[in-house]
Parts: sequence; structure tokens; C-alpha cells
Amino acid sequence: MRPGPMTTDKATSRDQRAVVIAFVVACLLGPAVAVATNRGTLVHNPKSGLRTWEFGAGRRAFILLHGYGSSAEQWVPFTETIRLARGTRFVFPEAPEPTIPPDGPIGGHAWWRLDLASFLMRGETMSDLSGARPVGLGVSANMVRKLVGDLQGRGAATMGQTILGGFSQGAMVAADVAFSSDEPLKALVLLSGTFVDEAGWTKGMSRRRNLPIFMSHGRRDDVLNYDIALRLRDVMKRAGLRVTWVPFDGGHETPAEVVTALNRFLENVESTAR
Repeated sequence: MRPGPMTTDKATSRDQRAVVIAFVVACLLGPAVAVATNRGTLVHNPKSGLRTWEFGAGRRAFILLHGYGSSAEQWVPFTETIRLARGTRFVFPEAPEPTIPPDGPIGGHAWWRLDLASFLMRGETMSDLSGARPVGLGVSANMVRKLVGDLQGRGAATMGQTILGGFSQGAMVAADVAFSSDEPLKALVLLSGTFVDEAGWTKGMSRRRNLPIFMSHGRRDDVLNYDIALRLRDVMKRAGLRVTWVPFDGGHETPAEVVTALNRFLENVESTAR
């Protein structure tokens, strides 16, 4: 599940080598070691086992999970366009599973493996996952919950002040954290996601009444069906969640108009919390 066109950010080969060296050093030095680079701070988080790119030094976190076959670095350009309240840092985790062709690009990562090749051979898309609960979904959601604990342990997140979101497969993991656990959240951001485990999520939504949710989806999305996203929106609304719905005339992406709407949403979440 590819990232949108605004999410590309290619490093030079020298930058990439420096990042690899920095991460190896971080792992060797021990738990929660942060290595600063010119592209943010790379952190190895011991409880979750996830590495994160982090920007800013606030005590509240905006965690964004990337899509299938992408990487944490794909979010870097958004640090220039998404406006966060003072005291909030960007946290971009790297998914644990590497992808390999034909099920994803070399160098990409996934929150759980998808057998994309078999879908393509049958001429199908990953359109309806509402009746499924992949094992990897729960595993990744648990890793993200542990990451919140990592952040809180080093003063990078405050209990109940975390905004969690994601794109595509990352949005599914973020939603599963919200609807399958009691992890305290300030808001949820779902960019081009879909309904997974409809029965379980619907049951869990009752615990999240009044949670602010930002949800966007392209009307011409050829990866995750628009109508299923509409159904997820409607179920969340009926459950009493405060959904901000932003449809757009595009595909599986995160265009500028969505970022603009997301900034308004984040500003409103902050003003309401005061």
C-alpha cells in the first residue's frame, strides 16, 4: 500500500550510509539510545523493538505509521507541512517486516506481510478486509502500544496526550490500537485506511466515545475501496466518535488539501482540550 506522492524523500547514498551506521551504533550502545542526524533523531526503542525517526523535543507525541512497502523516512516532508502545537514531537516508527518483490519493494517495510502477488494474479485489489483479522495486525498494534510506553519512559510522551495516526496499512494498525485496547489517546488520524475486523472494532468503539478522529479517503482509490471507508466512517459516527471526514478527488495518496484539513483538525483538538 504505497505512500502518497507527497511522501517521497530520497536521501543521498552518503546520508543512507550515515543512517545505517547511526542505527547500528544506537543498537550496540543499549536501550533507548538516540542518535542525532541532519534528518532528525533516530531512536532505538527497547520495549517495542521499533526504531523511530523523531523531530522536535516536546513531551507529547504525534505518532504516524507509514503504509505497506514504505518507510518511516517517507513522512519526513510532512514535518514541514503539518503544524503541531508547541511541545509536540513527530514520531515516525519503522514497521518490523521488510518487503521483497513481488509483494513489495526492496528496502520497504510492512506492519504485516500481504500476499499482493496472488491478488494481482487474480486481478483483485486489497479492497475488503472487514471480515478478517490478520495475526500480524494484533502483533503490530501491540508493538505500537509498547512504543507509547517507550516514549513515556523517556519523557517523549504524556499519558493521554498521544495523537496516533497512519496511512493505509499504518492506518489499520492505528485503528486497531484505538478499537482493540484501552491505550489512552488524544486523537486518531486515519489516512486512506479501511475497515479490518469489523465485528471486533465495532464492539471496541464504545470505549472511545467522543474521541476526535480525522479520516480522509480518495474517491478514486484503486487500492482500498472508498465505499468501505464510508462504512467505517458511518459506524464510528453511530458509536459516538467525533469524526472529521475529508473525502477528495484522488487515489491512494495524501494530497495537500488533506494536510490543510488535518492542520485545522489538530488546531481544533488543541483548542478544545484547553
